[in-house]
Order: sequence, then C-alpha cells, then structure tokens
Amino acid sequence: MTEQGVQLDELDAKLIELLEAEPRIGILELSRRLAVARGTVQARLDKLTTRGAIKGFGPEVVPARIGFGVMSFVTLEISQRYGHDAVASHLAEIPEVLEAHTITGSGDILCRIVARSNADLQRVIDKIVGYEGIRRAHTIIALAELIPYRTVPLSRAATRE
Repeated sequence: MTEQGVQLDELDAKLIELLEAEPRIGILELSRRLAVARGTVQARLDKLTTRGAIKGFGPEVVPARIGFGVMSFVTLEISQRYGHDAVASHLAEIPEVLEAHTITGSGDILCRIVARSNADLQRVIDKIVGYEGIRRAHTIIALAELIPYRTVPLSRAATRE
C-alpha cells in the first residue's frame, strides 16, 4: 500500500499523539487539550478513521505479560503453486502468528510470532511448517525490543512534508 489517503496537519498529529498516549480519552477532553471545538475533533477523528489512517482504538496487548515471552521472526519460503492467499489462511489459524507480510528477497513471507518458551516456539514452528504449501522456514529469536512499534514520530514527520 503506497497510496496516501490522508494529508496530516499539525492538529491531526497532536490528536494522534494524545490518542496514542491516552487511548481512553474522550472527545470533550481532546477538544479541551487541543483548544479546538468538539465538532472539529470529531470531524478530524472521523476523517482519520474513515480514510484508514487510524484503524482502531482497542487495547494494545503485550504478549510477554500474558505468558508469551518468546518473540521471533520467521521467513517462509512457499510453494508458488499454493500461492500467498492459501498460506495466509493457514497462518491466520495459528494464534501465535501476530502478523505476516509478503516480502521481497530470498523469502516470500515474513511473520512475527510469539511462544511461551523455546520449546513452545518449536511447537509453533512445527504448526506453521506443517502446511504443505510452506517449503522452508528460517527463524530468528528476538532477544530484546530496542524500539517498540511506534507511529507518533511518523505522524509528526508527515506534517512536515
């Protein structure tokens, strides 16, 4: 997806930053902190969600805090006769697969997966490669998170373009 759906301005970036910091904040409190009308905040929020710039307001679950302390990245090589969609359907059935992306390079799909332990990681990998459309998997275990997933700096940068 390279298409830009929304041109962010400073108000949008500040709105996103507040929502990132306090996801449960209300519209009235947002309008107070941003010093703009409630209707302006609601319109901006509607625009950002309708156009796909903001895709949700749900809780951000930390896998390690619910017992899944091993994070790894798996590059999959798939059989081209099965295609990406069939493999994606298989991966979607495995709860420990947090995300999957088609990629360029030596592999076809990159997955971020979690497990309860290294032994459990083997179980998850076995489940992944148990599908005949997957030819090979290369796994890298993450030792520490240096920069967590973030979008606020990106939102700020988008206003400068």
